[in-house]
Amino acid sequence: MRIAVIDSGICDGHPHVGAVAGSVSFAGEDAVDRLGHGTAIAAAIREKVPSADLFVVKVFDRRLSATIDLLVRALLWCRQERMDVVNLSLGTANPQHRAALEEALPGNGFVVSAAGMLPGSIEGVVAVDADETCARDRFRHRDGVFLASPYPRPIPGVPPERNLHGVSFAVANMTGFVALALHDRRREELWNVLRERAEQGL
Repeated sequence: MRIAVIDSGICDGHPHVGAVAGSVSFAGEDAVDRLGHGTAIAAAIREKVPSADLFVVKVFDRRLSATIDLLVRALLWCRQERMDVVNLSLGTANPQHRAALEEALPGNGFVVSAAGMLPGSIEGVVAVDADETCARDRFRHRDGVFLASPYPRPIPGVPPERNLHGVSFAVANMTGFVALALHDRRREELWNVLRERAEQGL
């Protein structure tokens, strides 16, 4: 399972994340996470799919802001590298960016992003909104939008409201659920193929 985290980078080897499988930076000289946001996003995903290969796709360096050009380049990289799931805990409200994003979206994987923005409002993208009443191990679906908890993996001794939280983490939690569903589907398909071949004596 190959999951791309388009964000501020990931601290490789962080105790809640572990090793990353690869990285590319479109912002700054390296893939180091200087903001902590991408690492927290990765931790929320890793909690749900601990065996996944996480890939750093850095578009933020010293502030949570990126140009549409960087975002398009990041998505094109994900398509080229055949990522199974792309976590995009960001978006744009500029309708002029729609065409470029539609062109860049990877057709071979799932993109998970915030509802009500681009690319979250593009057909085929898993659109997510935050629901504070949703447990972190559950999600809901309403009117074409998935609802997930806006809280990341808990930090011992830190109240949830004092930790990073928001729709970014609802997207990350949903990315974990999408990856789990994809993993289970592939495993089921594998078993079906093996059973069919066994029946055919192959």
